[in-house]
Amino acid sequence: MTIMRYDEAVDHALGQAMAADPSVVTWGEDVEILRRVLQSRFGPERVRDTPISEQGFMYAGIGAAMAGLRPVVELYMIDFGMVGWSAIANAGSKFKDFSGGRWNIPMVLRAGVGGWYADGGQHEQTFWGSLSSYPSTEVVVPSTPADAAGLMLSAVQSDEFTVFLTPKLLDQQILDYLGGDQRSTLDLTPVQPKAGAIGEVPDVVTPIPFGKAATRRTGSDITLVSVGIGVHRCLEAADALAADGIEATVLDLRTLAPLDTEAIVEHVGRTGRVVVADEDYSRGGLTGEIAALLLESGTTARYARVAVEQTIPFAPHLEYAALPNAERIAAAAKSLA
Repeated sequence: MTIMRYDEAVDHALGQAMAADPSVVTWGEDVEILRRVLQSRFGPERVRDTPISEQGFMYAGIGAAMAGLRPVVELYMIDFGMVGWSAIANAGSKFKDFSGGRWNIPMVLRAGVGGWYADGGQHEQTFWGSLSSYPSTEVVVPSTPADAAGLMLSAVQSDEFTVFLTPKLLDQQILDYLGGDQRSTLDLTPVQPKAGAIGEVPDVVTPIPFGKAATRRTGSDITLVSVGIGVHRCLEAADALAADGIEATVLDLRTLAPLDTEAIVEHVGRTGRVVVADEDYSRGGLTGEIAALLLESGTTARYARVAVEQTIPFAPHLEYAALPNAERIAAAAKSLA
């Protein structure tokens, strides 16, 4: 085991995959800077910089995947993918089905997601609710360095179109690169979970299967369900709830497509109460999907959700209030208890 930052763990797994399989390549916006360690190891033919033309290099990745490569295509943040969203919604997610299964799309779209670092409503979205709705698309959101490594290796080895989303608050390299002088005075220490930003990672990474949630804490009174940064906010809320005699289970979904429906039903059925904490928008997203799942499974439970209800503000104190913080999660849990 080696102690690594979250971003180092992802690149560690990607480097292992590139060493084992010459068809694995990566390109995207400023990867010469962000992935300079990989470029020095594998060369500019396999780690390539691209122009800032999201639609162009995303479609190039899909074409390369159809031609036999396993590209990892990188966006700074998923918000920028809106420029070329057709590549996701109309190509990567559907060409396998359009071809009757003759063409797989073994491509990974890697992108930063989420807020907490004062970048505003055009740069702090997650969109994983929308992404999870597309067919033949896997959506991955790791919350720890070890999971980030194991899930990235699974993503590269998958024959499906996979969207690998890294919470920017955990990815120190992205924060440093995007921060600049304009955020040099912003103290992220109070909001950045140390257990997610740095941790032990196996020296030889093994794949973590998709669709298998992880139980981060066990309690008998209520289940808190989330992904990414939300998992850490749920753990903070669980500590506060325990001080009031309420014991919470915290379920880390890890992947949203496929979704570990069995784990959700099992834990919520046991506690009879559930709060879904989601950094995506409340309308048409993960929170509603889980509510529907519980209804369709016949699970009897009291339900609440804590999600993004508005455009995320720039001002840090307003941004914090708009995102699913620990205080909002704990308050929702208490309303059910």
